[in-house]
Amino acid sequence: MKLFFGSGKLSTDVIPLDIDHAKHSVGGMNGHIFRRFTHVIMCLIPILYYTKGDQLSDFFSMEPNQFVTYCLLVLILLEIVRLYFGIIIVGQREYEAKQVSALAWGAFAVCLALIISPESKNFEGMESGLYAAPLIWGLTFVDPIMGEIKRSKRGIKAAIFGGLVTSYVIWLSSTYFLGTPFIASIILAPMTVLGELPTVRWIDDNATMILLPLTILLLIEPFL
Repeated sequence: MKLFFGSGKLSTDVIPLDIDHAKHSVGGMNGHIFRRFTHVIMCLIPILYYTKGDQLSDFFSMEPNQFVTYCLLVLILLEIVRLYFGIIIVGQREYEAKQVSALAWGAFAVCLALIISPESKNFEGMESGLYAAPLIWGLTFVDPIMGEIKRSKRGIKAAIFGGLVTSYVIWLSSTYFLGTPFIASIILAPMTVLGELPTVRWIDDNATMILLPLTILLLIEPFL
């Protein structure tokens, strides 16, 4: 049962910036690696949504955004059940037994990005995800890179630098391949990194890394 139920040993409200999360993950280092893997594999979500979303949602007689909304509702229900029983699975951290998990926060933010991000009216396929795709890729790649730099005790400045380089590569690549406005990429890339910095328990950076740039995007999109 040790692999599935945690004790919530970390009880403070603020998480140290350079904490070694592997020591507090169910499954130890293997659990930590699995957690990172699930982060990275989420990069496929916008690709599947914008290339196969219509086919998948048609199978359930829904529009793509309706399908995502239903998925979000199911995820919320599962998280409520998980919290009620205090369950944590391999890769999750001990304190997540008593609070909304990083996985749930990330899934919530990814769903919101797909539902409310502005889409291109001139293109179909991946080009229509000119905003949602880099928003989600920022979470899937920037967060693990910054997390591992901090875990290696190289300092927050090194983590921010590594995060900025990764984030700008993602956003500027989206400008080149998806048509994301250049000015939007310049503004939103550092917002992704800024969203990774909060160290409080009541919201996970898996959410803020998407919700912060998404909020800024909605404010500046009429001017782009």
